[in-house]
Amino acid sequence: MLSNRALVLSAALALLMALGLFSVACTGTTGSDAASTAADDASDSTATTANALDAFGIEANGYDVEEQAIRRNQTFSDLVQPYGISPRQVHQIATDEALREVFDVRRIRAGRTMHVYRDSTDTARLLVYERDQINYVTIDLRDGISATEGARDVQTRQRTVHGVIESSPYRALQRAGASPHLAVQLANVLAWQVDFYRIQRGDRFTIVYEQDYIDDEPVRLGRILATRFEHAGREHTALYYAHSEGTDYFNEDGESMRKAFLRAPLEYSRISSRYSRNRTHPVHGRNVPHLGTDYAAPTGTPIRATGTGTVVRAGYTRGNGNYVKIRHNSTYSTQYLHMSRFASGISRGTRVEQGEVIGYVGQTGLATGPHLCYRFWKNGQQVDPFRLEFPSGDPVPEADRNGFEEQKTRLMAALSRAERQQQIPALAGRSLGTATTELET
Repeated sequence: MLSNRALVLSAALALLMALGLFSVACTGTTGSDAASTAADDASDSTATTANALDAFGIEANGYDVEEQAIRRNQTFSDLVQPYGISPRQVHQIATDEALREVFDVRRIRAGRTMHVYRDSTDTARLLVYERDQINYVTIDLRDGISATEGARDVQTRQRTVHGVIESSPYRALQRAGASPHLAVQLANVLAWQVDFYRIQRGDRFTIVYEQDYIDDEPVRLGRILATRFEHAGREHTALYYAHSEGTDYFNEDGESMRKAFLRAPLEYSRISSRYSRNRTHPVHGRNVPHLGTDYAAPTGTPIRATGTGTVVRAGYTRGNGNYVKIRHNSTYSTQYLHMSRFASGISRGTRVEQGEVIGYVGQTGLATGPHLCYRFWKNGQQVDPFRLEFPSGDPVPEADRNGFEEQKTRLMAALSRAERQQQIPALAGRSLGTATTELET
């Protein structure tokens, strides 16, 4: 029988869970604990072999493994010199064409990790350079020199996040324990349905998304699979679907969420000045029509072509600074001003695709700070693109309609489950917060 103290603790825990003040994380493991135990017992005979291989597939027994964090301005030669690697070997690694295709010593980055496998004589026999959390290169010095690329085993899981915006989607996602970078994806998916520069307090969102894990640690954010966003009293739903002709986001009726033009040339930046025919110029100090939209952003922020077209100008003027103008068709053109520099390959006559990077934010020309001035032409006249209606992308092909309906059913159910989990705290009179959930698949 439980003691009085245990009963009190159990009751308190139940109350906290009902009010949403205490959460239980779902591990996402399928199958029962008993089945897992049985599988563990059955694998005892191979456990020794499996455990002998480390995260990079190397049988590390017999080696002393040391991790070296690469320092700023540190060369490959400096890094390996203490481990008995000769200048001749360093030269071969640096100059051999076949090796350089896999591992280029000039491209090692500060902050990355090099794993050094030393033998009993303290001489390095293997090196593993981590390009990122997933990809790595192994340099084998045991019999000649060879280099191979590898990738750690990644598990992709579906997760959901639900919340109410108090200040911004970025902060709401951060409070929920989800990656705030989801806000950038969300702004891209719903770019034409929701004006993310005019988000309101109380707007709600639910997102089903993919997250990559290595050894139960999140390492990379995947794509958004579905989202429902309530903004200004209207509900917007977007569903990801890969069909026979490509991939896109669609509404519940199978219509594309994408338009002929991106809503903004920068990802989730701040509009600092809108299109206006009556504005005081920040440099001249007099009223001058501002026939563009200014986006405040740090120097070096990538600038995207908002639509597919051909570059008709890429140059410099005293007022525009470095700028690019793109002709999309006989009706529409766009222009991008004050760039710090152009993207590689951007010049007059270059064909660019929607979303392609064409340059980087700067403050060249008549500019008081780093920003992008984005200008939009229709039939030769500068207009406000936020007041125009653009055609949508293609709907789900008829041949793929059944597959889309099946995908929609699964994703809509996942969105509904995530929202239902927040109903208890809302009914209890609490301000609805945010929560993340892992879906079992």
